[in-house]
Amino acid sequence: MRVRLCPSLNDAHLDAAQAVSQRQLALSISAMPESTGRTVPLNLCLILDHSGSMHGRPLETVRQAAQRLVEQLSPGDRISVIAFDHKAKVLVPNQLVHDSDPIKSQIGLLRADGGTAIDEGLRLGIEELAKSRKDMVSQAFLLTDGENEHGDNDRCLKLAHLAAGYNLTLNTLGFGNHWNQDILEQIADAGGGTMAYIEQPEKAIGEFGRLFQRMQSVGLTNAFLQLNLSPNVRLAELKPIAQVAPDAIELPLQEEEGWFVVRLGDLMIDVPRVVLANLYLHQLPPGQQTIGRVQVRYDDPIAGQEGAFSDCLPIEVMVQQEFQAATNPEVQQYVLALAKYRQTQIAETKLRQGDRAGAATMLQTAAKTAMDLGDHNAATVLQDNATRLQAGEDLSEEDRKKTRIASKTMLQ
Repeated sequence: MRVRLCPSLNDAHLDAAQAVSQRQLALSISAMPESTGRTVPLNLCLILDHSGSMHGRPLETVRQAAQRLVEQLSPGDRISVIAFDHKAKVLVPNQLVHDSDPIKSQIGLLRADGGTAIDEGLRLGIEELAKSRKDMVSQAFLLTDGENEHGDNDRCLKLAHLAAGYNLTLNTLGFGNHWNQDILEQIADAGGGTMAYIEQPEKAIGEFGRLFQRMQSVGLTNAFLQLNLSPNVRLAELKPIAQVAPDAIELPLQEEEGWFVVRLGDLMIDVPRVVLANLYLHQLPPGQQTIGRVQVRYDDPIAGQEGAFSDCLPIEVMVQQEFQAATNPEVQQYVLALAKYRQTQIAETKLRQGDRAGAATMLQTAAKTAMDLGDHNAATVLQDNATRLQAGEDLSEEDRKKTRIASKTMLQ
């Protein structure tokens, strides 16, 4: 398994007469399979809320969704299941999947009761995943329908960062309309995963299945993007780098021996993670110029290889005395995707501050950006919510959650 790494600038031409130029660098990163056809074994942990509010149809569909996932696991895969209410317990300890029936039976015993302590469930889930993470794709699916009323949200974030350090990926699923999208998004972002929204119980199986397909497509793990810039090139000071596909995520940046380093986590086969870096370039002499280098460090579970490196690729521009733009439309789409996300974030901040008019204006702007992007479903969600605010209506919890999901990804 190898890395496919493709750097592209929104405009690869530069004006030799301009003192400072701004460019967006898109980096598309995915796993590229060899011809062996082997797949990476999975190490899956289900962390399931069974608090009292899950009573009835919600818990019934979650049980069904979890049991269906277990049926799809292959020999050599591993499974563990954590159940939590106001406390947490290991329902199925980390084990190889030989016979799915006993595991499904344990899941079928879940009953709704008690409050909600997400961090306790997360802690036990990380412990179970960590028991067998070597040479495997290790991911948790954390599902909850409520606030972390018996837990500590700061502890959740610390645990998410701990999981990332152990090369574990955390995905979150919010069920219904009473969960905290801020904390579930932060857990998923820190844990290198994705956040899903299950509006109605009947959608649980589909959302679990979608996340499971993503997990099955992982070919490489523990990936880090490494970017080295020439002396006359710098990153923007504010929000210099973000992931824009498959989900929008603000990425923390570290410096190591002259390289900027960003953790990517798992790399899927032929489904790229796209990272967008905001660069400022000081005046350069005419001709082809190298403005930086980029490579990826990663683990290959199939080969049992850790700390492998992709080829180190140059990032080049053509500096012209008679400037002619060479706009890259694909990178422009990535720029719009990030703009949609950040515009929606500003709208949410204004709404929390009580500035309804400002929030409505920013949601309208985000809706227009989504339309320019070709994301018509997101445009509809964002514009509908802007219209509600302009009409003096409050946004429901469902509206707010749809807005958050619409901001982070392309709606199908």
